[in-house]
Amino acid sequence: MKITMVQALNQALAQEMARDERFVLLGEDVGLDGGVFRVTDGLIQKFGADRVMDTPLAESGIVGVAIGMAAFGLLPIVEIQFLGFIYPAFNQILSHVARLRNRTRGRFPMPLVIRTPYGAGVRALEHHSESTEALFCQLPGLTVVVPSTPHDAKGLLIASLRSEEPVIFLEPSRLYRAEKQEVPDEPYEIPLREARIVREGADLTLIGWGAMVPVMEQAAEAAAGRGVAAEILDLRTLAPLDREAILASVRKTGRAVVVHEAPKTCGLGAEISALIAENALLNLQAPVLRVTGQDIPIPLPKTEDYYYVNPGRVLAGILKTMEF
Repeated sequence: MKITMVQALNQALAQEMARDERFVLLGEDVGLDGGVFRVTDGLIQKFGADRVMDTPLAESGIVGVAIGMAAFGLLPIVEIQFLGFIYPAFNQILSHVARLRNRTRGRFPMPLVIRTPYGAGVRALEHHSESTEALFCQLPGLTVVVPSTPHDAKGLLIASLRSEEPVIFLEPSRLYRAEKQEVPDEPYEIPLREARIVREGADLTLIGWGAMVPVMEQAAEAAAGRGVAAEILDLRTLAPLDREAILASVRKTGRAVVVHEAPKTCGLGAEISALIAENALLNLQAPVLRVTGQDIPIPLPKTEDYYYVNPGRVLAGILKTMEF
């Protein structure tokens, strides 16, 4: 059946909560209102208020309670309304979520999933369009996952919910209802830490994730009209990176353009560029190029288009790299 990303995520949550009664869902407005984007719609009716809990507006408290739940046998699923709201909980994530398994030598494995929408492109207000995934990618002990399609969203979320490692699951709000895709009704897993080749190509590798994947697809289609065959790699898991997939593609094409909507400085694109330079420098026919957001706060809606990465900017990056 063809469904949206919102429906795919809802389906994954419902199926896993039905499979294992240890799953509990907590967050602001996840119950009666079904979440700010309606991802959790109907779950409180299915599983009751003891397992789908509306919380106060207190992100540090929400994550702190979930840490205790995970340490003592439950399987908590936290929803933070927007990535820009997660910062009060960052100390909990840095000091405890990412470290507790190592600190206790495996006694408390911390099977905790923190879900949150992220990214610009939806004309949202301040703190509602953040793309600061790199903050979490630098924390050893965390797995950071970003889907780009309804099919991947369901499979990656189920795999995250079944993982013993803590997962930061970033949902691109721009893609929640952008398309419908065939998604199996039954539960299935897509392995974490494995990138996906979206489009085969021989001339250049486009590397991105989340809402940037359809942007890269449009740019690659335009590049094809100019005789450039671009390969598209959707990372899906940002930490740990699928290093082998990145290097294999770049060694094949000899050129790479990394695309992300986060600011350029210290974004994940810098790490990917360093990875390529350290391991595939002699395969490169041009420097690795980054097409990113600006090094400024996300602007308010009227000027968002000047900030947001679009297919034209990606195409310009492709052509610049090809002309080197």
